[in-house]
Amino acid sequence: MDYLKIGKATDLEGRDYRLYRLLEIFPGFFSIATLLVLLVLSYFKPVWVAFFMIAFDVYWLLLVIYLAIYLLVSYFKLKKGKKIDWALACEKLSLETNKKFPEGKTNEELVLKIENTENQKDSLSDAGLRWENIIQMVVLPNAMESADILRTCLNSILNDGFPPEQIIVVLALEERCGEFAKEKGALMQKEFGGRFRNFLVTYHPDGIVGEVKGKGSNQAWATKQAKALIIDPENIPSSRILVSVFDIDTILFPGYFHCLSHKFLTVPSPYRSSYQPIPVFHNNIWQASFFSRVAASSNTFWQMMMQVRQESLVTYSSHSMTYKALLDIGFWSTNMVSEDSRIFWNCLMYYRGEYRVEPLYHLVSMDITADHTMNLTARSLYKQQRRWAWGVESLPYLMFNAIKNWKHLKKRPVISHILVQVYGFHSWATNALIIAVIGWMPMLLGGDRFNSTVLSGNLPTISSFLMNLALIGMVLSAVISSLLLPKRPKEYSAWKNIAMILEWVCVPITIIIFGAIPCLDAQIRLMKGKYMGFWITPKIRN
Repeated sequence: MDYLKIGKATDLEGRDYRLYRLLEIFPGFFSIATLLVLLVLSYFKPVWVAFFMIAFDVYWLLLVIYLAIYLLVSYFKLKKGKKIDWALACEKLSLETNKKFPEGKTNEELVLKIENTENQKDSLSDAGLRWENIIQMVVLPNAMESADILRTCLNSILNDGFPPEQIIVVLALEERCGEFAKEKGALMQKEFGGRFRNFLVTYHPDGIVGEVKGKGSNQAWATKQAKALIIDPENIPSSRILVSVFDIDTILFPGYFHCLSHKFLTVPSPYRSSYQPIPVFHNNIWQASFFSRVAASSNTFWQMMMQVRQESLVTYSSHSMTYKALLDIGFWSTNMVSEDSRIFWNCLMYYRGEYRVEPLYHLVSMDITADHTMNLTARSLYKQQRRWAWGVESLPYLMFNAIKNWKHLKKRPVISHILVQVYGFHSWATNALIIAVIGWMPMLLGGDRFNSTVLSGNLPTISSFLMNLALIGMVLSAVISSLLLPKRPKEYSAWKNIAMILEWVCVPITIIIFGAIPCLDAQIRLMKGKYMGFWITPKIRN
């Protein structure tokens, strides 16, 4: 049984099925049990819950300070990274390499050892590999997005500054979209067909047995087509190819591929790494609803903080990895939804714990959730957040594979990732509700037994004081959000900037409605075995 390609419990039988179902039930059970126990104790033991709430508020304050430090560190690293001319940095690296290996030669034996991690301290630059030797393959899965969306993404790749003759573009369309997909494909082929090393348009067949309709199955098909039609016939060495998978609304900030190449050439064990830029949602930020902006910015800040906490960093949305790793694991799984994070867990398990994500302090910009009306936008944002929270499906996958391969794993990184994921999904589903709801329960349910105590009078005062101190995190987020904003369009006045800072007052509400609740929703669905499909988020630009 190839446990690395499991999508859900129903892919298994017997004991394996029962074990996997228990692991699928665990995240939702843990979150609901936490809230229910606190609710019940608020009636029977309100004093206990009151002391717990004070301790939790202190923990929340310390957590906010802790994360604020990481956010600041990441912001300054990003600021430093934006000042670097990555094309020039790659040129300098090539000049240094040329001194060791004249006439463009490469130590192929050392490259092979680095591929096999026998020389983990050596970099590919030390082996004589240059950025000019690298082929960038860009996979762009899409379904119903307009030609304009595709065009802006493709133009940003062209304008990145990396030589287009070293870029393979694979435009991955869906056959089920019919004539609309064919027309888009033909139009993009006409506009961009001769402007890259290769420009391949693929059409993912509909109805393949065992596949989930979504990005993962589409980009797996497209990359296999690129292998059969371009890479193998042209004998392009797999060790020279970097694969970037971008959401189709992604717009690159110039220098991305040089930044990626420089990182790939200089880090140890480059073939056991994925590469993650920082996502910002600026494409339509000025037109989007305020709650969509706050939710999107919060996501950006979380990704920025994870960049500094590299041991917790996981691939997300638009990212890059080596073609060799894709070959080793057999490309993306086609039977699950959360393909962007699952590809990392797949690699982590395949390489027995020896795989990581390297942070790229470089921005890529995407669209904020936006629909035709505010109500439709709110509904779409909720569904988007629930789909992101459906990433919890990878937690049973990770735990199950750890159990099955325990003897062969490098245990420390695997255990660390499991604990981080358990904590992350549990806190996502419960923390905001504990603060906003459970904190009032001792007074509402405790009756005279609690309300007659001195603690009942002090609890709101203590909690308010600690939460007011924790507002430092919200203020910092508002400031950094304003610093990252793109230039304001002419049709908006300076009041728009002020309003976008004040919107952060809504954070306590948005983290419940568009955070905790959709996360609980996803965990309960997984607990019941009601597996979700892939939700394509509408993103409208004016």
